[in-house]
Order: sequence, then C-alpha cells, then structure tokens
Amino acid sequence: MISLVSAMGGLLFGYDWVVIGGAKPFYETFFQIESNPSLQGWAMSSALIGCLVGALIAGVCSDKYGRKKMLLIASVLFVLSAIGTGATNSFSLFIWYRILGGLAIGITSNLSPMYIAEIAPANIRGRLVSLNQLMIVVGILAAQIVNWLIAEPVATEATTEMIRTSWNGETGWRWMFWAENIPAGLFFLFLFLIPESPRWLAVKERRSDAIKVLSKIVGEEQAAVEYNSFRESISENKNTKKSKLNILHPSMRRVLVIGIVLAVFQQWCGINVIFNYAQEIFTSAGYGVSDILMNIVITGITNVIFTFVAIFLIDKIGRRSLLLIGAGALSIIYILMGAVYYFEITGVLLLIIVIAAIACYAMSLAPVMWVVISEIFPNAVRGVAMSIATFALWSACFILTYTFPILNKTLGASGTFWIYGIICLCGFIFIKRYVPETKNKSLEEIEKELIK
Repeated sequence: MISLVSAMGGLLFGYDWVVIGGAKPFYETFFQIESNPSLQGWAMSSALIGCLVGALIAGVCSDKYGRKKMLLIASVLFVLSAIGTGATNSFSLFIWYRILGGLAIGITSNLSPMYIAEIAPANIRGRLVSLNQLMIVVGILAAQIVNWLIAEPVATEATTEMIRTSWNGETGWRWMFWAENIPAGLFFLFLFLIPESPRWLAVKERRSDAIKVLSKIVGEEQAAVEYNSFRESISENKNTKKSKLNILHPSMRRVLVIGIVLAVFQQWCGINVIFNYAQEIFTSAGYGVSDILMNIVITGITNVIFTFVAIFLIDKIGRRSLLLIGAGALSIIYILMGAVYYFEITGVLLLIIVIAAIACYAMSLAPVMWVVISEIFPNAVRGVAMSIATFALWSACFILTYTFPILNKTLGASGTFWIYGIICLCGFIFIKRYVPETKNKSLEEIEKELIK
C-alpha cells in the first residue's frame, strides 16, 4: 500500500507527460502554431524546464525536510498545473503552467522510486520499485484513453480551420488536461496515510520514529536490526577518511557515472519521441487523426502489459540482464523502423514495429533504470545523488524532445531512428562493461560493494 501510494507520483508523471501528445493537434490550431516547428517543439519540451528544476531541488530538499513533504508539494503542483493549462487562452501562460507541471514531475520522478527503495525489503525491492514504472505507464495509458474518449471523431480531410473551430479545438483539449485533477487530488489525500522513509529518519537520528515505521513493515524484532544496520552504515561514512558523505569525492565517481549514463541512455534510446510525437509518426505511416488516437491507445496497452513482464522478471533474472536485453533489442528494432520509413512502407507494419519497440522498452530500460539508480547510491547522499541522475535524465529528455522535429525535418524519420539505433548499441556496450547486478542485496550491501 505504501509503495502504491508513493508510485501515484509516477502515475501523474506519466499522465502529465503524455496528455499533451493527444491534445497536440488541437491546442496547436487553437494557438495557431501548427506551422511553426520551433514553437511546437517549445510547447512539447517546456515542461522539461520544470523537470530540471524539480530534479535539482528534490534531492537537497528531501534530504533536509523529508521525502513525504516534498511529495505533498508535488501533488499540489500537479493540481495547479492541470487547472491552469486547461483554462488559459494565452500561449505564454500555457507554457508557464506546463513548466509548473514539469516541476512536479521532476520532484516525483526523483522521490517516488527512491522512497520505495528505502522502505522495501531487499528480496522484493525490484518489484516494488518497478511499481513506480507500472504507475507511470498506467498514467500514460490513462492519458491516451482520456484523449481518445474526449476527442470527437475528426474527418481525414479536415482542414486546420475546421479543427480550430471544432469542439476539439476550442474545448476538448482543455478537458484532457483538467482530467488530471482526479488522480492528483487522490495522490494528495493518500499521502497523509503513508509514513516518512525509515532510512531518512535514521539519518536524522529519529530512532523511535524509524522503529515505529520499520515495525509495521518487518516486525518489531527485525525493526531494531534494520535500524542498527542503517546507523552502522551512516556511522562508517562519517568516520571514514574517504569522507563518502561528500558527493564530489572520488569514491562516488563510479556510481555517479553509472547513474548518469543510465539516466541519459533511458531517454536517448528514443522511445519518448514515439509517445510525444505519435501524431507525426503515425501520420507519416498514412493514418488519419482518429486512427492515430486509437493507435496511441494500443501502444499504451502494450506499455502496461510488458511492464508487468518486467515486474515478474526483475528479481528473478536481475537488473543487468534486462538492461542488456532492452538495449540490444531496441538497436535492432530501430534499424528496422528506419528501413520502413526509408522505403516509404505505410500501414500496419509500422504499428507492429512501434509496438515491439514499446514492449521491449517497457520490460527493460523503463523500469530497470529507476530501480538501479534508486539502489546504487549511499544512504547519506541518496537524495542529492538521485537529483544529479534525474537532472541528467531530464536534460537528456529536453534535448531529445526539442531536437526530434528538427532531426525529423533534416534527416527524415529513417535517419533519425537509425541514430537512436546507434545510441542503443553504445548503451549495450556500456551496460555490459560497467553496470553491476544488485538483485537480492540490501542497500547497505550494495553501498559497501560500490563505494570503495
């Protein structure tokens, strides 16, 4: 229950991130930016400015004030962003509300998986942290279904002016954003039912509070053992000459590099452009607007199904194996996708390849990256280290989202996806050489192995 409530931050992350893709054909005509690639890219990527800021402040603030309080702040920001984005008639205010929503995404993308990792038993930690990714894809699917249900059918031959003056163009896209208030409000209320992270309480030397939380999770006898393990790890860090509490110390280089590279790779593997620019991708394949929205729902269902596959496998075959499978398979899939575009093959074949790419990503890179970066950092600096990794992630995502329209226009879809294929091959090589296996180990055991 605790993990699911925290993972609702992931649900809102997924919804807020993808809802704009379904609203895209309609708000672009409303704001009259449908023929301006730069403003189109800015509308899609502006939330990433908030994500970057949210990722930066989440770690420091959560280390100082606690994980739970920052999640509460994020839930309020989600509500304000959803209301404002749908209500505004100004493109500038639309951008500002998207940035506000991005701020909430940046905070929850950092804290939700970290909070779950800090509270979960080692033997099922992978599955529980993966719940965050499951909720992300449920949020993505919810946004896709809401967009599909809200949007009235659009004729294939509809002109820009017809779309602008339709219900979709004037009002429908607003309800797509407003619907987010339901899960955002529930997230705010449910957060009052969960405790603070016991590892954070141990860092703050709040023994009685930490024991109280641990007793409900592992029982009273084991609670004291767990707490003493936390404190021992923290004390070793304080007493060591290496000063591992310093995030910039050489002993932290290995885990920081692994965390940053995995975070960047998860974005530059290219899947997010399929979600954010589904309209362009399926239009290139010959689909009309109504067919596009239905295809987007199909890809969302695929995303959810294969996230369950990841949850089933992650504590069985391990994090490293799933990462290698994902990187290698995506490299091959992108070569095929590029070929489909190059030879101008339209119709169902592209949909099948897109579904294969999403399935592969959903069972590997999507959940496993969050699990690994929530595990590899030491207790005392986990908040700050996670901030660095998630800042790198959202920086990479900004570059990816902003550059896709430009790459697509310059190189064509084929060249763009071939580039993503090369990136996936490089990611495979890095994972093979540098990423360790962390399954069935406590966070303290992982810390001793990696921080030397």
